[in-house]
Amino acid sequence: MENKFFETQSPSSRTKAQIVAKYFPQYCKIILKQPQKEIRYLDLFAGPGKYEDGHLSTPLLLADYCAKDATLSEKVRFLFNDKNYSKELEKNFEERYDVGAFKLKARFGSEIVGESAAIKTYLNKISHGRNQTPTLLFFDPWGYKGIDTLMLSKFLTNWGNELFLFVNVKRIHAATENEKFDLLMNELFPTTIDKIRTDRKYKAKVHERIKLIMDSLTEEFRIAINRKLYSCAFRFQEEDSNATSHFIVHFTKHDRGFELIKEIYQSYDNIGAILENDNVYTFDAKQLNGPINSMFDFGELNIINLSKQLAKTYKGRRLTARKLFDEHHVNTSYAHTHYAKALRHLQKCGIVKSTFNDSVNHKVAVLINDNCNLEFTNGEIID
Repeated sequence: MENKFFETQSPSSRTKAQIVAKYFPQYCKIILKQPQKEIRYLDLFAGPGKYEDGHLSTPLLLADYCAKDATLSEKVRFLFNDKNYSKELEKNFEERYDVGAFKLKARFGSEIVGESAAIKTYLNKISHGRNQTPTLLFFDPWGYKGIDTLMLSKFLTNWGNELFLFVNVKRIHAATENEKFDLLMNELFPTTIDKIRTDRKYKAKVHERIKLIMDSLTEEFRIAINRKLYSCAFRFQEEDSNATSHFIVHFTKHDRGFELIKEIYQSYDNIGAILENDNVYTFDAKQLNGPINSMFDFGELNIINLSKQLAKTYKGRRLTARKLFDEHHVNTSYAHTHYAKALRHLQKCGIVKSTFNDSVNHKVAVLINDNCNLEFTNGEIID
């Protein structure tokens, strides 16, 4: 199956690659607000870099973004590992980029994740003081073998380190019910596996059991990190059914990273997932051939729901749009775009009065910045 996987890139795989590739350069710009000698991208299951149909997978797609940026081509080092495709990826990389395209030479490994002492040492390394090599780790293990939550959490504790974890929730769901996989499930859910097995008995629907698994996974990371940790998930629907196939979950300790990933997720959500239900953005490949629910605009429900929250929370208050966003978004899955639209909706409803102090003739009533001042009335949105 693994050999056939790289024959043709599916729409879901293309979206996954684009999300990570779009995030990394912007992550680097955030990190580079403090001087850095080196920023790393680490992919432990990198694949060959491209599919037989010519589409690029994450390593080369991401490298393309960085090669076009003068700063990133000087500061970024790629660490690629794949036990099957390392040599092929190295060949594809060297054929695509001229010598010197990147100042820091990319490294290619063929270690077995979960068995490699070198990988374990790297992920378990604790920086005393400032982390000299802030790293974005992309961890896509096909299934669940090799996902050691405590080890990945230790990696996350270092300054600037972030994680994309690709989760095959169908396989995990099956493994939690099979004693043969107890060791692997204990590595994935070191404190919550017993609770998952107990609570799933009371979850009649598959999506409820999947939500239990995903909530438990993010809780494991928060327990292990023992400090503020932001996480946001993106769901992929099966391409031939309405079932969920995979999730990609992003973990960061920085609110700017949380703001950024939500905006990127929102741009790839093609069904207008209702975030108040389960806080998950969604890509459904079936929608590429025309929306199944074309008579409804579910995305607008996010604006209405958020508008109600803001009207209630900020009743009678005055503050800038940026201050409101900064203090409110960190506790929700709503993106920057949702806030801008919700505040414009409230302004149109007469619940928010907005003024700008930058003497610019703005085309919209509200912008999420420090120059946009908001004054909330005591009104509320009524259904």
